[in-house]
Amino acid sequence: MGKYNITYASLTNMGMREVNEDYLDILDKPERMSFILCDGLGGHGNGDVASSFVTHEVKKWLDKGASLEVAIYRAQKALLRKQAAENAGNSMKTTIACLTISDRAARFGHVGDSRIYRFEEGKYLYRTLDHSVPQMLVNRGEIKDSEIRHHEDRSRLIRVMGTEWDGMKYEVGDAFLINGSTSFLLCSDGFWELIDEKMMSKFLKESETPKQWLEKMEEVVKENGKGTNMDNYSAIAVFARCKEGQKEK
Repeated sequence: MGKYNITYASLTNMGMREVNEDYLDILDKPERMSFILCDGLGGHGNGDVASSFVTHEVKKWLDKGASLEVAIYRAQKALLRKQAAENAGNSMKTTIACLTISDRAARFGHVGDSRIYRFEEGKYLYRTLDHSVPQMLVNRGEIKDSEIRHHEDRSRLIRVMGTEWDGMKYEVGDAFLINGSTSFLLCSDGFWELIDEKMMSKFLKESETPKQWLEKMEEVVKENGKGTNMDNYSAIAVFARCKEGQKEK
């Protein structure tokens, strides 16, 4: 894509649960690459249905050239229609995190607490802000960001796909330029709750490929999840690097 190579890797694991309610997919097209990750809400019975359905719907609309906003909005409407047609109430709920890269421009879109992280030169720069009760408390200055991972209400979400919206509940950021040292991580809460940004950065600096980066992080996730009713966890790692013979400008 231009003078940059975009490489990626992904993983998903059901942890200690009986069903994997996470779902992810990648749309690799010359004009725009899209990375989609959804985490169905456990306890509602149809989280796995919701996550796979929304992933496919968003991918379908992005493949047609739709914007992130349109793709997420149409997927939300389609999910509501599906619930109504199947008399499922509002049991099909899911988060979403989506990254698109077109030429040198990247955009984030998300609903819920599945996150997208951005790193530059191996250093953590930014992440999407969760649509959750603990994140709201952080925004108010009542708790520290580091307290989200262990907060008693960390699973309480204030925005999800699959419930009626009284407005645009998705959040889509402005486009920004990538460079030859930009890296991204999309992940569900089952992943980021068990590894902090410091370790993410450390392993990124030690990794030559997205696959290596994910493997190193997964070791920590598994270790920290021992002895717990470990949640499903999923992640997508994306590297933008200069092509051979190309120089950064």
